[in-house]
Amino acid sequence: MTSRPPPASQSDLSDTTGPLQMHLPDNKLAQELFGPHHIHLDALGAKLGVHVTARGNHLTIKGERAKDAKSLLDVFYSRLVNGGRFETSEFERTVDKIVLAHDDSQLRDVLSLASGFADLAIRTRKRNILPRTENQAAYIHALRSHELVFGLGPAGTGKTYLAVARAVEMLVAGEVERLVLSRPAVEAGERLGFLPGDMKEKIDPYLRPLYDALHDTLGSEQLERRMAAGEIEIAPLAFMRGRTLSHAYVILDEGQNTTPVQMKMFLTRLGEGSRMVITGDLSQIDLPSGQRSGLFDAVETLSDVSGVAILQFDHSDVVRHRLVNAIVRAYDQRDARARGRQR
Repeated sequence: MTSRPPPASQSDLSDTTGPLQMHLPDNKLAQELFGPHHIHLDALGAKLGVHVTARGNHLTIKGERAKDAKSLLDVFYSRLVNGGRFETSEFERTVDKIVLAHDDSQLRDVLSLASGFADLAIRTRKRNILPRTENQAAYIHALRSHELVFGLGPAGTGKTYLAVARAVEMLVAGEVERLVLSRPAVEAGERLGFLPGDMKEKIDPYLRPLYDALHDTLGSEQLERRMAAGEIEIAPLAFMRGRTLSHAYVILDEGQNTTPVQMKMFLTRLGEGSRMVITGDLSQIDLPSGQRSGLFDAVETLSDVSGVAILQFDHSDVVRHRLVNAIVRAYDQRDARARGRQR
């Protein structure tokens, strides 16, 4: 979808001391913004201490922070107009940040972030994808400007999803000829022969997150057609040995479960005109005790190599359910306490 200037809300701000008025021209997008039974408006009102009344596509906002509430609704409506998708968890996190903003500068920062860095939008066949955190914005910039990118961090930070979305964007635009997506097939072993079924049936469960991202950004019909044509290949890490991947976008997911030998093998598959992304979570290593992670080894070895970008996500970048953020933070705090006791 082509990005266009937001027609967005038409607001009457002639009297900033009184109620603020908003009119949202697109009825379908307005209802998505309001939420079922206006649940999003109710949450906004409760947290900011404002009263939001909706009549059709028209909003009236009353309260001391009515202007802040209107600014936030303007931002999220504009994102919908430009092809973005409304995520309740992201909306709630943004409201919480506005509540905590102490001055106009902090408020502007929050709203700028919520605007989604429109210039960094990844445009796929199904929808536009906007970064939701500063680290995600930096990650997308790195994906566009570097040939080799490492995305490190906990589950739910978008490191794999954004890499796949960028790969799809480049494939559709003809900037690469094919996508090659890989994962270690099983924890620390890849003993596929012990699993039932043919090779595809053996490896599909381990590669499901990659399929899900492809379905979401490309669509089932396009995905099936391009896989049949050999434009998209999904394979276990063991199948990469001996290959040179030219004019391709190559992604290795769950890189923390590779050995240093496997990681070096994968990195050296990079061919002419290709891009490579390695993602992983160094706090979720499933290798046998005492085995050094290939991802840790690669990040340590390549940190000063020109042309390599290393992006680190943390719990503040988790964009799944709000509880995932809290869970990641709790585990991080527990691990920090355990390290403190060991000293």
